Amino acid sequence: MTAVVRTVAFAGIEVLPVEVQVAIGNGLPSFTIVGLPDKAVAESRERVRAALTAIGLGLPPKRITINLAPADVQKEGSHFDLPIALGVLTAMGVVPLDEISGYVALGELGLDGSIAPVAGVLPAAIAANADERGLICPGPQGGEAAWAGSTGVLAPRTLLELINHFKGGGGVLAPPTPAAIPEAPNSPDLKDIKGQETAKRALEIAAAGGHNILMMGPPGSGKSMLAQRLPGLLPPMTAEESLQVSMIHSVAGHLAGGSIVRHRPFRDPHHSASMAALVGGGLRARPGEISLAHRGVLFLDELPEFNRQVLEALRQPLETGKAVVARANTHATYPARFQLVAAMNPCRCGYLSDPQLACSKAPKCAEDYQSKISGPMFDRIDLHIDVPAVDPLDMSAPPPKETSAVVAGRVAKAREIQIARYKAEGAAITCNAEADGELLEKVAGPDAEGRALLTQAAEKMRLSARGYHRILRVARTIADLEGAANVKRVHIAEALSYRRVMPGRGLN
Repeated sequence: MTAVVRTVAFAGIEVLPVEVQVAIGNGLPSFTIVGLPDKAVAESRERVRAALTAIGLGLPPKRITINLAPADVQKEGSHFDLPIALGVLTAMGVVPLDEISGYVALGELGLDGSIAPVAGVLPAAIAANADERGLICPGPQGGEAAWAGSTGVLAPRTLLELINHFKGGGGVLAPPTPAAIPEAPNSPDLKDIKGQETAKRALEIAAAGGHNILMMGPPGSGKSMLAQRLPGLLPPMTAEESLQVSMIHSVAGHLAGGSIVRHRPFRDPHHSASMAALVGGGLRARPGEISLAHRGVLFLDELPEFNRQVLEALRQPLETGKAVVARANTHATYPARFQLVAAMNPCRCGYLSDPQLACSKAPKCAEDYQSKISGPMFDRIDLHIDVPAVDPLDMSAPPPKETSAVVAGRVAKAREIQIARYKAEGAAITCNAEADGELLEKVAGPDAEGRALLTQAAEKMRLSARGYHRILRVARTIADLEGAANVKRVHIAEALSYRRVMPGRGLN
């Protein structure tokens, strides 16, 4: 008899249906898995054999052949253990075929018959629910699967519990409930930063419009502190955004306690991060930091210290909002609509503007150091801010009265204006940073005085077409913060003040 158990494979966050076909026939005893299994899948036969022995069952002394269909799709991961075991049990007649046919299964087996957590339970549950099937997943991840809205979720902790559920000999498994949402992390408050009013204003604009921002200043000026306070200014994620972010973290195996992600991610990789770590990839094409920061903040401190090729790999995701990982044997696309916050020193020693502390190579060292960031990469950042050293008078002054909650209130109002505007236009975007083409010209076209100023500035600053459009986006956000219906000259002027050409070169 041939038994069939349904499971899944993953291509990015896309779920691919897979059938585990098990045939037990006459011949020399063997246990063969075919259908492009990777090393982890090939080793599952030993885990399955040991798990069955642990619960008092032995494999029949026959030829056992397992085919993972479709056979031309690479199968990766230990989550195939449970469907393979269920297929063998069904072929042996231990589990009724009609009972298992309505489920999608995934889970890793321990040698004692326990079922261990695996990556990708949430997208698998959503796909199973869309196909009107139930899901069998590891017990600790039942709360994660329950967020898909399906009532047909089984979350056994051991293989024996699952067998007893189908046989009715040891009690029926109760459907799991959605895991509790974790409390919001204690985000640092903007009032902790003394001085730096220009940088705070730029941070508010970045939060209101979803813009990328680069902060340049000497060590200890507060660049990292400003970046860490950006998540506290952003509006809460919508249910759709939360589900999409949670799917990415589920595929990466980062969902803790089976709960979904309800707060905007803040990722700050070290400058030694590889391209696979930042953009995604590796042996199994896992999502990188830019995808884990989807709908949140990606903070790159000491920007010029990152590998040049790694930074250049960010150019396409910054434009498209997607990270495409292409390898010889796999091709995966992950969402990557993140907000980039970068920080850097003006030169290697960091004290370019202080003659007493600057090194002997200034100002040539500044050109060499800043040239590590290419013109096209620099051109993709909307706001460029100087963060000078904090004045001693500011340090001794009392804390500012304006808190993150006050600024977040203004940001929320600006975001509401943008959401309503783009909904009326029938566009599937929610903030100014995503507007482009004719839509951008329509919603952000300045008045006559503003356009004259922008045209003049574009000639003198040698703005690229991309830089020109980014000025319009920032100006539109500044107008939204003021509640202005149209973009005016004053909005264009402020937007231009946040853009400059790096020393020693123009932008092409």
